[in-house]
Amino acid sequence: MSIDDSLLKINLYRNQNIELNKSKNLTQLKQSCDNFESEILKHFLEESLKNENSLYPKSAGEDIYRSMYKDELSKQIAGDFGYSKLLFEYLKDKVN
Repeated sequence: MSIDDSLLKINLYRNQNIELNKSKNLTQLKQSCDNFESEILKHFLEESLKNENSLYPKSAGEDIYRSMYKDELSKQIAGDFGYSKLLFEYLKDKVN
């Protein structure tokens, strides 16, 4: 094995490693953007799903269950609403 072959292998490994790191970073960035969108949607859901109906009295733990429901609902719809994609594209362009 010559020195040139060794250097070529090292350079290929470094380039491949850089590409893998870039891919991993973009995946983490996408997840962070989805989490941010989830928080925005959670706020919207809290405002829109307020239920102050005097016909049904509040029961013990109702606020906890409603909060858990809104958390899970916001996580499920995050990523497809549009804020995440917009933020991801903006930040991806800033990084590159």
